[in-house]
Amino acid sequence: MAWNTPGSDNSGDNRPSRQRKPSGRGLDSLIDSARGLFGNGGSGGILRWLGLLVALWLVFNCFVLVTEQERGVVLRFGTFSRVLQPGPHFKLPWPIESVKKVNATQSKAYSENVPVLTRDGNMVNVEINVQYRIESPRQFLFGSREPEEVLKQAAQSAVREQIGRSDLDTVLGSRSVLTTQVRQRLQASLKDYETGLTVTELNLPNARPPDEVKDAFDEAQRANADKSTAINEAQAYAKKIVPEARGDAQRIRTTAEGYKTSIVARAQGDAARFSLLVEQYKGAPDVTRKRLWLDTVQDVLSQNRKIVGGDSKQILYVPMSDRSGVPVTPGPISVPLNQPELLPSVTATDSSSSSSSVPNVGRPTRPKTRDEVMR
Repeated sequence: MAWNTPGSDNSGDNRPSRQRKPSGRGLDSLIDSARGLFGNGGSGGILRWLGLLVALWLVFNCFVLVTEQERGVVLRFGTFSRVLQPGPHFKLPWPIESVKKVNATQSKAYSENVPVLTRDGNMVNVEINVQYRIESPRQFLFGSREPEEVLKQAAQSAVREQIGRSDLDTVLGSRSVLTTQVRQRLQASLKDYETGLTVTELNLPNARPPDEVKDAFDEAQRANADKSTAINEAQAYAKKIVPEARGDAQRIRTTAEGYKTSIVARAQGDAARFSLLVEQYKGAPDVTRKRLWLDTVQDVLSQNRKIVGGDSKQILYVPMSDRSGVPVTPGPISVPLNQPELLPSVTATDSSSSSSSVPNVGRPTRPKTRDEVMR
């Protein structure tokens, strides 16, 4: 019988049963389950959807994932609360807590050429290379305003301070000590200003004069190089000549000592010989006097050239050896030698007559003895 047929009685349960769709695991089943959860419409279904969205927002807003390179700074109502280390974390939802992430492991660099005045009044351009990173995220965000700009100004100030206490030669030649001092001064300034930055490396790779005075500076550098060369040469010459002078002085001193010893020994020997001659003279004065005269004549004649004259009036030179035994060779005679006047030879027939007129011809006169001279 049909439903709602006129004249029919609806008191009975004659409604046809609802046909059920076959169950499945497809998209339709998910939609049906969602409809069953939130209803088929109306205010109750909307509230349920709003609740689901709020729950999802809370979940994603309260969950924070911090990477290995980052650090998370948690703010509670705008005030610092804590620092989150790498890993997953939970926080209170916004606007109660918020997170600011900071890259704390990335190394940054700063380079600049700074004109600096040295202690001795010279202007040089110094190149600064600074590498730094964030050490304290809290101080980096809230310690000072624009911490990287503070680092630049502090680096320039530290370089001017340290180089202003050094002379030009130190700045150009030995900057290793200056580099260490500048780094320490810069790190202390960053700590005082609460920038949260730390210096990992600082170098002063180059220092040169300004372009306006480069030619004069190069000339001064060449003069300093020439000065160093001259000093090195003088030191080398001194190291060479001083030992030679000391050796010559020692040789002269040794020679003088030997000469002194020989002279003293000869004088002592002469004195001893004279004493012996005195004793011999006292014993035999005539013999001793004759022997002394012969020794003296022999010594005198041995040091003079010998000239021998003959009947033909020819001059014969007899070369004699000197005291060392080396024959003496006469040199060229520029002035003619005056020939001595030769006396006629005496024959045996007129020896008796000539002896009366020229007695003792050609015989040397006997020298006077010491006693005769003293008398």
